[in-house]
Amino acid sequence: MSRARQKYLSLSSALLASLLLAGAASALEVGQKAPDFALPAPGGKQVKLADLTAKGPVVIYTFIQAFTGP
Repeated sequence: MSRARQKYLSLSSALLASLLLAGAASALEVGQKAPDFALPAPGGKQVKLADLTAKGPVVIYTFIQAFTGP
């Protein structure tokens, strides 16, 4: 099997597995409270949304295509 075909099959399998495991996600409406979550921060620490909102309002902005190819 060629490396290109093997790579394609690996990526396809990973994509299918992630779709099956992710389940359905629902979008938040304007003004709706976001569920609490934690993300890794520099230095190995965890940042929790609840910790940030305790200090005041939080704006979350995502760059959906920031790391995608051309």
